Amino acid sequence: MPASRQIRAALQQIESARSEARACAVLAGAVREVKRYQSRRFAATYQDLLTSDNAGRCARFFLEELYSERDYTQRDAQFARVAGVIEATFPESVIDLTVTLAKLHLATESLDLQMAHVWRDTPHLTDGERYARAWRALNRCAERQWQLDTVLGIGRELGKLTRKPTLRLLLKMMRQPAKVAGLGDLQRFLEGGFERFAELAKRPEALKDFLSTIQLREQAWIDGMEKPGFGV
Repeated sequence: MPASRQIRAALQQIESARSEARACAVLAGAVREVKRYQSRRFAATYQDLLTSDNAGRCARFFLEELYSERDYTQRDAQFARVAGVIEATFPESVIDLTVTLAKLHLATESLDLQMAHVWRDTPHLTDGERYARAWRALNRCAERQWQLDTVLGIGRELGKLTRKPTLRLLLKMMRQPAKVAGLGDLQRFLEGGFERFAELAKRPEALKDFLSTIQLREQAWIDGMEKPGFGV
């Protein structure tokens, strides 16, 4: 399947999940609460990275663009509009990365919705207890592991791509056309991610340490969530 169709298919499924949540106020609230809990957990787990001079901007990109409770509907709509342009304009490595990013986004939104279905039925529990119960009720460890492995793979690939000056130039050239076309949210996401990883990738060991820290802490979280009482 062409990359543009894969991207649009993933985004259509994400919108379907959002529509399901919007149809029920309680479920929509539960989705927001699940995302809010995940955002707080990320901020607590990576407080040292978020305040680091070297890795802070990169860590904040993860928190703001991947683990936030923000509504990305507008950015996703813009993403779908330019899927064909991405496929026709960028090199294969960037296209593959974009498809992977869309699939990761779909997996995240789908799991959040499924977690919310369990979360909304346990209002008497603390947030930690609700999250742990929802996690274990879903029993989706393989998907959680895929999420982690994919995030790390995207980080490594971004480290390579940011060392290519032609890509940076292409992104900058897109800035004004994107603004005129009403694609500002998407442009800020793409250019912001590229620039922040470019800063870290100037020091290969710094990027390696950053991704290793994420791998160790997230793996410990995934493994620990299978144990009673963990995360509560």
